[in-house]
Amino acid sequence: MTFLGWLARREAGVLLLAVALAVVESVALAAVPYLLGTALDEGLADGLSQALLRTCGLLVLVGLVGAGASALGHIGEIGGWLHGAFRTSRLVGHHVTRTGDAISDELPTGEVVSTVASDAFHIGNMMEVFPRFVGSVVAYVVVAAVVLQQSVPLGLAILVGLPVTTTVLALLVRPLHARQAVHREASGRLTTLGSDTVSGLRVLRGIGGEDVFAARYAEQSQRVRAAGVGVASTSAVLQALQVLLPGLFVAGVVWFGAHLALRGEITAGQLVAFYGYTAFLSEPLRAATQFVQMFTRARVGARKVIAVLKVRPAAGTVAESEAADGVGTTDGAEVGTDHAAGAAARGSDARGSEDRAAADLVDLTTGVRIRPGRTTAIVSSRPEDSAALATRLGRFDDADGAVTLDGTALTDLPLAEVRERVVVAGATPQLFTGRLRDELDVRDRGDEAALYRALEVADAHDVLSSMPDGLDGEITEKGRSLSGGQRQRVALARALLTEAETLVLVEPTSAVDAHTEARIATRLVDHRAGRTTVVVSASPLVLEHADEVVLLDGGRERARGTHRDLLARAVAGDPDAAAYRLVVTREATAADEPAAAAPAHGKDA
Repeated sequence: MTFLGWLARREAGVLLLAVALAVVESVALAAVPYLLGTALDEGLADGLSQALLRTCGLLVLVGLVGAGASALGHIGEIGGWLHGAFRTSRLVGHHVTRTGDAISDELPTGEVVSTVASDAFHIGNMMEVFPRFVGSVVAYVVVAAVVLQQSVPLGLAILVGLPVTTTVLALLVRPLHARQAVHREASGRLTTLGSDTVSGLRVLRGIGGEDVFAARYAEQSQRVRAAGVGVASTSAVLQALQVLLPGLFVAGVVWFGAHLALRGEITAGQLVAFYGYTAFLSEPLRAATQFVQMFTRARVGARKVIAVLKVRPAAGTVAESEAADGVGTTDGAEVGTDHAAGAAARGSDARGSEDRAAADLVDLTTGVRIRPGRTTAIVSSRPEDSAALATRLGRFDDADGAVTLDGTALTDLPLAEVRERVVVAGATPQLFTGRLRDELDVRDRGDEAALYRALEVADAHDVLSSMPDGLDGEITEKGRSLSGGQRQRVALARALLTEAETLVLVEPTSAVDAHTEARIATRLVDHRAGRTTVVVSASPLVLEHADEVVLLDGGRERARGTHRDLLARAVAGDPDAAAYRLVVTREATAADEPAAAAPAHGKDA
């Protein structure tokens, strides 16, 4: 309920306009029976009189106003649907990008997909029918006042009969709600099973497990079908009663009204008007039951959305995430707000601060100090230690240790500022479907010359030449159209284009051959001159160009210096430098293995 209320407040302008137009339309429709009854009484009393003509003209005017309000109100209702559905989809999508792997640890992939594909649209449907529901309530009140003034017995019959009818229909909502929830859960499991099967299809074929998973999918499909039949049967009964009960009610009102007319308690025109009221009030009844249905589905969907929003990001507390992305907490669930624009503005300020002094980046866990304006290489005999250091430097795991930037803990800075100033490019690049230009320019700088420079530094000219449309060429999902080395070099160019104050690269050249690696290392240092760059690598071709090399051993800094200096100290008998030489010579030996081993390492020739 709180989430739905929040959504309504976010689109209050659109909803209020739609509600106002729905009220005008409903009141105009409610006035038609009254004017018809009045015209009939005036015609029977005085024939074709001026009063009759005036009433007929007013009837035409009311019809035009109602038609105009209906047309404009429909636009407002569709606007409400768009705002409700797509604001929810955007909120979920934005939150999923912030949570990283944490979302898949707590919720199945299919559940998240169903939240965007189904639940968001149910919420939009509720926003669409809400104005018509409010208009129906107002029309009901107006008609109630009129009928009680004209005939108390008949008015009471109408005013009591309609709530009774609505209550009977509402009794079906609970089983409908329960069956919809079952159907929703079964559909989510089916989507999860399908996505898991597709992602592991190659493995399934290798072990001959396709038939087993196909049988499981067919079994779950039948559960979804059975649940869908249960929802459909309940909905069918509800829709049938929506026609039957109002029809019986109209028949009863007309019968009672006819007796009152015969006794002279109401006029013939009032009898016609009362018939019109009962026929008209069946529409508000239909609108009310439709809103109850949509509201029920929206509540089910909102619970699913809240379940996604409750997943906490992989880094930072909820409060810090709120500061970065404008996320507030309501009933324990994170709800996005438009304050994200404020975070964007802060990021823009950060990009525009060209005179910001370079800052030391210190990892308190290992004791490593990254000096500003230099290229620092991190070497470790345990790759997981250096990878964990890179994770901490980018504040992707606050629980794993503390890092300070210019003396201030990263956890004390807004997450948006950290993401702006420190960019971490992981060892496994993630590429998405889209144009190469968009894949590279993730911060929308629009500088085409910078795109070409970044591709040159990453030695990715072959990627550009392989695409007939150049920068406008399409990259397939996960970069499947590219080799492993090409994907890695595209990811490197993408990281370079962020122009981050501190750039952390994890094994940026592990999938390329030695000649390409040497070219990239030389160009990378030149391109990032004067800015802080951290490279996690044990390749001598990269270490040779670093301003400084840090050896991690046992989770702590053990040695520091240039590559050549450390090798010279090793020859001189320095045990710390000797440990460094052992790590890098082992890496050099691995790099010099026969070319036949290259495919296993994903190297591009």
